[in-house]
Amino acid sequence: MSKTQSQRLAYGEELVALGADNRDIVVLEADLGKSTMSCLFQQAYPDRYFEMGIAEQNMLSMAAGLAASGKIAFASTFAVFAAGRAFDQIRQTIAIGNLNVKICGSSSGLSDFGDGSTHQTIEDVATMSVIPNMTVLTPCDAAETRQAVHAAAEIEGPVYIRVVRNDVPDYISEGDTFELGKMRVLKDGNDVVLFASGTMVEASMKAAETLEKDGISAKVVNVSTMKPFDEEAVLTLSKEAKAIVTAEEHSYIGGLASKVALALKKSKVPMDYVAIEDKFGQSAHSVKELMDHYGLTEQNIVAKVKGLL
Repeated sequence: MSKTQSQRLAYGEELVALGADNRDIVVLEADLGKSTMSCLFQQAYPDRYFEMGIAEQNMLSMAAGLAASGKIAFASTFAVFAAGRAFDQIRQTIAIGNLNVKICGSSSGLSDFGDGSTHQTIEDVATMSVIPNMTVLTPCDAAETRQAVHAAAEIEGPVYIRVVRNDVPDYISEGDTFELGKMRVLKDGNDVVLFASGTMVEASMKAAETLEKDGISAKVVNVSTMKPFDEEAVLTLSKEAKAIVTAEEHSYIGGLASKVALALKKSKVPMDYVAIEDKFGQSAHSVKELMDHYGLTEQNIVAKVKGLL
């Protein structure tokens, strides 16, 4: 880990790079271009950028129409609006039609700390995962966001990409190849396995360092493809483990905890999770304040591991 970068900026920059190579790339925005950073595409290719205003349902419907005419449509807004307000249009038109629409859920999880529960999404991975034909990507840093956006353009059918508002540390090399569905082992270990997605990769890596000092060897696995979810990889990676803990900035219901638990249905390895319980978010002074309040911390991961052992 060398520095922190913005997933949102990575999203906007990768859109510009894709647009240079493929004129079929079009971008739609719901009045949040300066936040999602799709405004970079607007500056580069104004004739392929569509500002829809605060009308997410219309934006996703238009994206479906553009995709049906042969375009690759990227549509971005806050995750809570993308996955919630436009759910009907995503399900009924984009997913049933298996159209080439790529949805970026920006400012996901608790990262929009100041605006409270109405702008924080703790259920978008579950909501998008349950829709047939939908691919769901949860990159952990800026480099993986670029890779996910590039991969999304090549995937046939709808894709949901989840990014946060705050800067996150680098863990993935810019030169690494993104393989859809493949989990990345960021740190090897023998005693326990920490499966983490998105921002909780950082907390898991720090937790692994703390556990090492206590003589507990922890493997850290970055899960950036939530659907299709590789259940066999979970079993293989945790075959010799004494315990498993999942970590996510999302509800445990329908998220990483649920998916790993399903994969382990025939396993005897004990498992626990660090996630948001069945609660909404709230306003705070910082992201850290919320992460601490909801127990999304390295200390809680360490405590869950020791509890299982």
